[in-house]
Amino acid sequence: MAIEGPLQELGIHDVFQLLDLSRKTGSLRVVSELRDNEGVVLFENGKVVSASIRSNPHRLGDLLVRSGRLTDADMARAQEEQLKGDSRRLGEILVSLGLVTRKEIERQVRLQIEAVVFELMSWREGFFRFEEGLDGEDLRDATVPISTESLLMEGARRIDEWSRIADRVPNLSVIPYLTPPDEDHPAQLDLLPTEWQVLSLIDGEHDLRAIATTVAMSEFDVARITYGLVSTGVIRLKQPERASRTIQLPRDPSAAKLTPIDLSAEPVRRGATAFRRGDLNEGIAVWEEFLRSNPGYLGIAAIRDGLEAAITLRDVLAREAPSGR
Repeated sequence: MAIEGPLQELGIHDVFQLLDLSRKTGSLRVVSELRDNEGVVLFENGKVVSASIRSNPHRLGDLLVRSGRLTDADMARAQEEQLKGDSRRLGEILVSLGLVTRKEIERQVRLQIEAVVFELMSWREGFFRFEEGLDGEDLRDATVPISTESLLMEGARRIDEWSRIADRVPNLSVIPYLTPPDEDHPAQLDLLPTEWQVLSLIDGEHDLRAIATTVAMSEFDVARITYGLVSTGVIRLKQPERASRTIQLPRDPSAAKLTPIDLSAEPVRRGATAFRRGDLNEGIAVWEEFLRSNPGYLGIAAIRDGLEAAITLRDVLAREAPSGR
């Protein structure tokens, strides 16, 4: 029997907890039209044994190369074996060739699962469907069962860290760019390899979500690295230009009027109240969450315009009149 429903009614954390407590075996599919993304998590007796996501597949080979455990030549050697007809999984081939240990494979698979699950746990909108039962092929790949309870606890910790990161990195659609060289920031940088990877892709055109996909990192890790780079003054963030800035005059003059903001919706009213008392961060957070959860809201254009104005004002105040001055 399938279990399904919108995430607005049953959050992803509750879904995971339900499957854990009932010791379910099967596949959980989570789809978000707003994000144009989809994730699949496999459970065996309530434990997570596999996870994948369409936007950032976190392939095992990429993870091993990025972590320095393999070289590109090692990967090519293993892939050549597959081309010759070796039907074993990539990890099994790498172990048999002596290129990596089984323990390292299991560690990377665990990191791969965690990255996907933690990304799904940040979703507040979308639709989930759980179907019971796994076939033998699915279970053959289930080499690293992970306690769902431990994933939920770590997920809660990351959500707390997200709230801190959001003070400087409001969302993943922001575009990072390098601080002009004549401004005051460290001349020498002491960065980790993953931080250099992110920094090397900052060109003032691609947003954080695109960078995460390119470097095969979780969105959380890229946001955390970006937070550090912004805090040290190495980079700055800007909001993307909206396509709606090029305005086409409608034939019907009445169509030019924006649908007014309906304050009967509690989150909209709460966000407006925060703006009126000058709490820009709270108002922005409330309205952004409302838009993610209600893409069909009638007054969505007015809400977006209000959000853009509030974000611009907040950024100007932070830059020109920081509270520490």
